[in-house]
Amino acid sequence: MPQTDISLALLNDIARADGIEVRRQEVLLKTGALQNAILNSANFSSIATDEKGVIQIFNVGAERMLGYSAAEVLNKITPADISDPEEVIARAEALSVELGTPITPGFEALVFKASRGIEDIYELTYIRKDGTRFPATVSVTALRDAEGGIIGYLLIGTDNTARKQIEEERKKLDQRLRDQQFYTRSLIESNIDALMTTDPAGIISDVNKQMEALTGCTRDELIGAPFKNYFTEPERAEAGIKRVLSENRVTNYELTARARDGKETVVSYNATTFHDRERNLQGVFAAARDITERKLLDQVLQENNVELQIAMSIAEKANLAKSDFLSSMSHELRTPLSAILGFAQLIESGVPQPTPTQKRSVDQILLAGWYLLNLINEILDLALIESGKLSLSPEPVSLAAVMHECRGMIEPQAQKRGIRMTFPELEMPYFVKADRTRVKQILINLLSNAIKYNRSGGTVTVACLEVSPGRIRICIEDTGEGLSPENVAQLFQPFNRLGQEANAEEGTGIGLVMTKRLVELMGGVIGVESTPGKGSEFWIEMNLTDERQAHADSGELRPLAPLPLAAGAQLRTLLYVEDNPANLMLAENLIDRRPDLRLLTAGDGPSGIGIARTARPDVILMDINLPGMSGIKALKILMEDPATAHIPVVALSANAMPRDIEKGLQAGFFRYLTKPIKINEFMETLDEALEFSKLASSHFVASGVTG
Repeated sequence: MPQTDISLALLNDIARADGIEVRRQEVLLKTGALQNAILNSANFSSIATDEKGVIQIFNVGAERMLGYSAAEVLNKITPADISDPEEVIARAEALSVELGTPITPGFEALVFKASRGIEDIYELTYIRKDGTRFPATVSVTALRDAEGGIIGYLLIGTDNTARKQIEEERKKLDQRLRDQQFYTRSLIESNIDALMTTDPAGIISDVNKQMEALTGCTRDELIGAPFKNYFTEPERAEAGIKRVLSENRVTNYELTARARDGKETVVSYNATTFHDRERNLQGVFAAARDITERKLLDQVLQENNVELQIAMSIAEKANLAKSDFLSSMSHELRTPLSAILGFAQLIESGVPQPTPTQKRSVDQILLAGWYLLNLINEILDLALIESGKLSLSPEPVSLAAVMHECRGMIEPQAQKRGIRMTFPELEMPYFVKADRTRVKQILINLLSNAIKYNRSGGTVTVACLEVSPGRIRICIEDTGEGLSPENVAQLFQPFNRLGQEANAEEGTGIGLVMTKRLVELMGGVIGVESTPGKGSEFWIEMNLTDERQAHADSGELRPLAPLPLAAGAQLRTLLYVEDNPANLMLAENLIDRRPDLRLLTAGDGPSGIGIARTARPDVILMDINLPGMSGIKALKILMEDPATAHIPVVALSANAMPRDIEKGLQAGFFRYLTKPIKINEFMETLDEALEFSKLASSHFVASGVTG
């Protein structure tokens, strides 16, 4: 080979060698840079030790994580000194068992596997310089020389705090989820209803214990079976599922479940659809409640309702019979009373006036008659209250005005017995919301009792006091015998006169009962305080009102004397349709004192209608209970006849029940007067009817109506 070729080859070899060296240097530099980056990384700790475990390298990451500077640990401590000693001991014990050789707690336990060439990554707790702890994951590698001898160890650690926290949170979430699932399942199992879920095809996907009890099948047997199989009417059960799917909900859908042993249970089936998070239909959630007992109870209630309706019907008939009896009794008693009181009033108001002896006799007749009428009214009122049919007319009532009227009515009775009465002078006008007539009735009854059962020369004191805002108490105190606690307890019992039956004082024993019921019906209360030997105090409390209203009552019976017919005055005609001779005679005597009136009479409805059509009277008085045709029927015929429709017809009847009066006024009577008549009221009503007739006749003539 020529010398030149040899030189060129040598040069090429040298160049290749230089290139290799350059590349080697580059690799070394790059490797060194990576090693420096690893050693100086702040994200994980790099701790290198010699073969005995003494720390030789302590990188930036180790300083940051453990709080020591490199100078504080290099050549001074081992990694075991910054690890949890209890964990190091536990690791030594565990490795001794695992590897079958004694391992000393300390650094050896941390690097034993690595010293045997076994890959070792474990968790332990590092202790910082300030004593705080943090979990770390440590990877251990043995460092060897060219001959393979161990010259040290490298421990690379990462702070595991965040991962531990995440794991702890996950554990908590998992536990919470398990708790929630347990709670949900507990709710499902504790439900009194049989619960189940099905897929859209009606196949059972889950059940609770109640469903197992209802069907007599286990949960495993039920899941996967068709829902309809466990009911006496499978088609109806299947239709229920389809209805839920189409309407999203079904309530109170009755089915009869049949258990494995044949037992049947009526259930109320309530169901709804359920979906997943994406709103995809998953199936049907159903609850079946046992309503067997309810169905039996409904049946019993239905039977009881029938019995109750029958009992109510019987009670209603009895009540109607009672009302009819009271109405009939009232009518039969009022009819003779009408003659007694009517003629007594005629005598009392006649001219010339009766002699003193006659006056005393007439007074006794009137006193007994009005008392008997009051007794009839009290019995009827009590019956109406007990039946709930008593009607009241609440209005603002002036206590001062009512007391003034009661005082005028009751003081003569007190004066006859030598009893002094004291009424309050009210400083301000008190008004109560009540029925004016009933308030007077209450006060008169209490005042009468205070006089009746007082001692001779005693006193009756009336007082008013406002016990609370909007509430007033009226007290009536007497100086009588007083009442024992036993008598007070029996005070408001019907027909109980507390042993006063032998007393000369008249009474029925229902006055206080009536008073109590009336007070309570008007929203008030009544009470009594009594001391034997000293007297009693009865009181009532009522609600006050800010409303005001004026009232006026009619006057006393005035003497009636025949008056001469005024010059040029027209004679008016009065027709009285009445079948009772005494009542006809009374009317004749009354009309005799009215020279401006001519009286025509008829004994029954048809006769009265005939006379009315012929004579065209100005006013008609009509009894209700007439033979053959009632007064209401006769009124209807008169009102339908153009020739008599304009004539005012006044009812004069012994039918005095409120329903009778209401029925009469609704039928079209001009006024409804009850027997026995009060002459003043009768005459005033007659004048009103004559005045109305005058106006009606003018219109009748102007309209051109003829008979």
